Amino acid sequence: MAEIICIIGNKGGTGKTTLSHMLCQGLGLLGHRSACVLTDTSREPLTPEGRRYITADARTREALTKVVDKLRTLDNWVGVIDGGGNRTEMDRKLYALSDIVLLPFRESHEDIRTVLRDLEMFPRAYAVPSQWPANAWQREAADRNVAQLMGAYRHRILKPVGALSASKLLLQKQVPEQLPTPLANACRAIARQVLHVLEIDVADGGELIEDDEDETVHIPPAEMPLRLSQAARRSH
Repeated sequence: MAEIICIIGNKGGTGKTTLSHMLCQGLGLLGHRSACVLTDTSREPLTPEGRRYITADARTREALTKVVDKLRTLDNWVGVIDGGGNRTEMDRKLYALSDIVLLPFRESHEDIRTVLRDLEMFPRAYAVPSQWPANAWQREAADRNVAQLMGAYRHRILKPVGALSASKLLLQKQVPEQLPTPLANACRAIARQVLHVLEIDVADGGELIEDDEDETVHIPPAEMPLRLSQAARRSH
């Protein structure tokens, strides 16, 4: 049956919807079938045309139950549920039905304080530094803050997703036929991490495409030392 990933968190504006679509696009680029499931009532559903994944509208409780039940009948699929912000009860419901949870957060102290509470509340969740600064100095400062304030959870922090203006292309109703290389690489990178957590093999043909102008995707290990440990991987 399908794996269910929920992208949630109490704070709004952390990039949950963007991450949901980037993850699904990356899964498609790596040869995996996925569905991006909308639950945020403040957003309009997007059509699947031009995407590497399908989309589903589950903005009511009944629709969410129907979509999840359908996904659970599909082999080798991944369902990515975009949870929306400031909905604690909905977050609890999504956590209960998920295989893993992702908690995107930005570099602000407010975001870090909120994600720390969410990591405590949801033991099966992983934090994802989202829209991380591309500037080397800003990125170093952001990484240092995370290391100092979130050190106790370092085994539950994934590699950062860099700030890419092109990511908004995935939130348009009409997706361009050809996405920019840095965006495609970033989508692959987050998908690889999540597949690693789920212990799912990565399909062939998913290597990063070299791009000399890409400064936001290839993050040297020394600049973000927080990594998913082998011991923390979810067992089936």
